[in-house]
Amino acid sequence: MVRLQVRDRETIQEAVRRFRKLVERSGIKKEMRRREYYEKPSEIKRRSRLRAERRSKRNRAV
Repeated sequence: MVRLQVRDRETIQEAVRRFRKLVERSGIKKEMRRREYYEKPSEIKRRSRLRAERRSKRNRAV
């Protein structure tokens, strides 16, 4: 959970900007996008397998 305490003499725009950065760094947006639609377990496995294959190809090329 992200907590933001508004500082003294801080404008709303500055607080919102800090809040957005906190949310981005914590990975909440990424997690929300990932959970936006249901994904079958077979699709999750397939995606992770493809990611591993790309990673291994990159490591062999370097």
